[in-house]
Amino acid sequence: MSRVLLVDDDLELCSQVSTYLQAEGFKVDAVHNGEQGVGWALSGSYELAVLDVMLPGLSGFDVLRRISAASKLAVLMLSARGEDIDKIVGLQIGADDYLPKPFNPYELVARIRAILRRTRQQESAKSGAPKHDFIVVGDIEVDKNAWKVRRSGVIVELTAFEFSLLELLVKAAGRVLTREDLARIVLERQFDPLDRSIDTHVSNLRKKLGRQPDGSERIKSVRGVGYVYTKPSESDS
Repeated sequence: MSRVLLVDDDLELCSQVSTYLQAEGFKVDAVHNGEQGVGWALSGSYELAVLDVMLPGLSGFDVLRRISAASKLAVLMLSARGEDIDKIVGLQIGADDYLPKPFNPYELVARIRAILRRTRQQESAKSGAPKHDFIVVGDIEVDKNAWKVRRSGVIVELTAFEFSLLELLVKAAGRVLTREDLARIVLERQFDPLDRSIDTHVSNLRKKLGRQPDGSERIKSVRGVGYVYTKPSESDS
C-alpha cells in the first residue's frame, strides 16, 4: 500500500482528501504546518507528498526546497490561487506536478498514480541490473533501461518526468514534438493550453543540460506547436 503525506492547513480538506485516498487504496497521514511537513516528509516513510503552497509559518515553497535538497521524495503541489507563477516556481524548485484548488478528487488520484508510476520505474531501474539500451545524440547519452543520462560522460540528475521528456525528445531528435503529444505521454493527461507544466519541465531540462558544445540551444521551441531536440548538425541558433 502506497503511503502519502498530505501537508495542508485546511483541516476539512485534509479529512475529505484522506478519506477519498484511503478508499482508493492509499495510506494517508496529514500534517498542518510547514515544519511538521518537512520532518514527516524526510522520515523515509512516504512515496509521495501532497503539499499546499499556502501554509502558516514555513511556506509550501520553503518546505519543497528542504525536501528537494535532502531527498528524492515525489511531490505534488496544490495551489489555491491557481496562479501561473505558483505553478512554475513549484516545478522549478523540484515538484513533480501541481494541481490547482478546487480540484476533482479523480484528477488528484490520476496525478498521484502517474507520478508514482514514473518514480517507481526510475527506482526499479536504478536498484536492479538492467540491460543497457542507449540513445546517443551528440554529447548526450540516454540509458533507457537504467534511467540515466550523461552529458559528455558525466551523469546529469533528472527527475522521473524530466527523464521521460528528454527520452522522447532525443528519440525524435530533429523532429518537432507537439505539446499535446508530450503532455499525453509524459504527464499522462490531455493537453491544456493554460497548463505550463511541459514548458517548465523543458526549461528545467535546458538548465540541467546546458547548451550544445557550439553554444547553440539544445532544445528549441517551435511557437504554437511544441519542441524539437536539435541534432548536432542542426544546432545553429
